[in-house]
Amino acid sequence: MRRAIGVTTAEHIATGVVEGNALAGKVRVFEEDVEADPLHGMPPAAIAQRLADQIQAASAGSTIDAIGIGMPGIIRKGLIEESPNLKQLKGANIRDLVSAALAANGISAPVRVYNDADIVAAGLAATRDQLDRLTRVWTLGNGIGFGIYPWHEGVWEGGHVVVSLDPHENYCGCGGRGHLEGIMGNRAMRLRFLDMEPDEVFDNAHRGDPRCVNFVKLWHGALAAATASSIHLAGPGKFYVSGFNAKHLDINLLHQYLHEMVKMSPLQDYVFEVVPGSDEIGIIGAAVNALRADYPE
Repeated sequence: MRRAIGVTTAEHIATGVVEGNALAGKVRVFEEDVEADPLHGMPPAAIAQRLADQIQAASAGSTIDAIGIGMPGIIRKGLIEESPNLKQLKGANIRDLVSAALAANGISAPVRVYNDADIVAAGLAATRDQLDRLTRVWTLGNGIGFGIYPWHEGVWEGGHVVVSLDPHENYCGCGGRGHLEGIMGNRAMRLRFLDMEPDEVFDNAHRGDPRCVNFVKLWHGALAAATASSIHLAGPGKFYVSGFNAKHLDINLLHQYLHEMVKMSPLQDYVFEVVPGSDEIGIIGAAVNALRADYPE
């Protein structure tokens, strides 16, 4: 049975060996990555070397057939064309940098790099035995990710879908106006509410604070609008929601807004499921995508 190493960098660098769509051993988390955003400010070559070091440690000298890595941004053939939340990665070919660092230590397995939300979608599909169907996931964290499985070429920056025409909605990290991430992203919420942390905003909304209540409605309406766009383009189905801010999601309110936006009956067969984020899901997804790319069935 083929073995792959999966790597996720969503909140810290975590690696693991995957065999048969499941972890073969423990998840390895880089010990120094106990602080949030460990990669911010680190040059691309240093990031690649750190990734290579963790991949080598995870391999433990065994034969590895493929390596999959999840990174934020628009990624094509290992090249990070844009990464609003890790701006120093723009223009860096992480695949080539990691491959070179691994080759220096005798590891020649092919390296694949995917958007970090796409590996979550693949991990959810693999762990639920649903690799034969479309899987979509919203990841709610510092930014907003939109992951799709099966993976195919495309930009898929769903977090930057325009959900508002208000010219004052300019909190997105990419600089664009009216973006989903500019409303829902953790960074954007901190910029909007300089006197409160995002968790406090939701807590105060429950207590009836008018400003926070209105924002929570906007937050849910924005996700409903972005989801409606996906439904109108790719059809209905299940949407997973993950990430550390998924805990704030009110499914009933989300359904209420979405029902107002999706009126064609063939498109109304949709459902949401909130799933806890985990390193394991991302690791498995990265490895499964890499194996299926290099060894198609």
